[in-house]
Amino acid sequence: MVGGVQLGVLAACVVLFVPMGMAGWHLSRNKMLFFSGALFITLAVGVHLTPYFPSIYDALSSLSSSVDRTSSRDSCISFLHDISFLHKSDNYSSVDYAWANSPPVLACDFQRLGRSDASDLLNGSWVVVAGDSQARLMALSLLSLVLDSDDMEVVKGDLFKRHSDYQIVMGQIGMKLDFIWAPYVANLTGLMTELKRNGNYPDVLVMGSGLWHMLHITNSSDYGVSLQLLRNLVVSLAPISPSLTGGSGSVSIRSPHFFWVGMPRLINSMLNTEEKRVKMSDAMLSAYDRELYQSKLLRQWGGGPLILLDVESLGRNCGTSCTVDGMHYDGIVYEAAVHVMLNALLIESHQKL
Repeated sequence: MVGGVQLGVLAACVVLFVPMGMAGWHLSRNKMLFFSGALFITLAVGVHLTPYFPSIYDALSSLSSSVDRTSSRDSCISFLHDISFLHKSDNYSSVDYAWANSPPVLACDFQRLGRSDASDLLNGSWVVVAGDSQARLMALSLLSLVLDSDDMEVVKGDLFKRHSDYQIVMGQIGMKLDFIWAPYVANLTGLMTELKRNGNYPDVLVMGSGLWHMLHITNSSDYGVSLQLLRNLVVSLAPISPSLTGGSGSVSIRSPHFFWVGMPRLINSMLNTEEKRVKMSDAMLSAYDRELYQSKLLRQWGGGPLILLDVESLGRNCGTSCTVDGMHYDGIVYEAAVHVMLNALLIESHQKL
């Protein structure tokens, strides 16, 4: 916050260095002393009176606080994926995870949310998850966090119907989740166009696509062009959704929280078909990752509109024991990705549970 001390220091610097500069212009000693005295009195009065003019004081305080919050927010976003997976030595099928025990991560105070806290955070929200099988696993993990085991048994049967959409409304917390099967980036662009046409946008939008393109089209440049088109469309929509509030006639702008589900780490020797082993090589994955980086779709890579949920780094940290087919990982990896997303939501909305 900008206070009297900071303004006083600024005033002292002005009083000290401005007359020195003027002396360099060969002004007379009397003129310089007169100017210095007048300047000191003016600034001293200004420093003492600023708190009594709320509009000025609040503007200065707001500006300083906004800069501090933005710096802290961006810093914490960059540490969200500093997660280690802990394999119990006596049972490699039992895995847990935790954020790194480093000073910057500890300062961000990331949290693993329980069902109650996650429900409070998402209360009344409309969440859309769109993409391929990785996005579907993200939707499953998110629902597992807010629903009990009995409800999840019903959900699994419906959510994993092959290549289909899915919708659920959780009346107890007023949350709606839509899963949209969108295996190609062009499908995501179509979804964004439809949302724009309807003028109705979700509170949280989680997207991710690339595996199908790599397998069936195998052209990283074409993938990059699709990502550029998607980025341009998303940027054109933010901030979105003006809504009139109470009888005052004021307008508030609500913009969705955007996330991108990155492609997983691919373990070529474990892929279950020869076609996958040939087309989904490490070199091809690197080419696709490079196109994603160059598209500037992601906030972490180029200041784009979407926050990356880095399934690749999480899968690498968990290790080969966390996947049976070299592509789809155990639920613990997607659970960690969901908690990365929830903590990003807390940061973005300046909340703390």
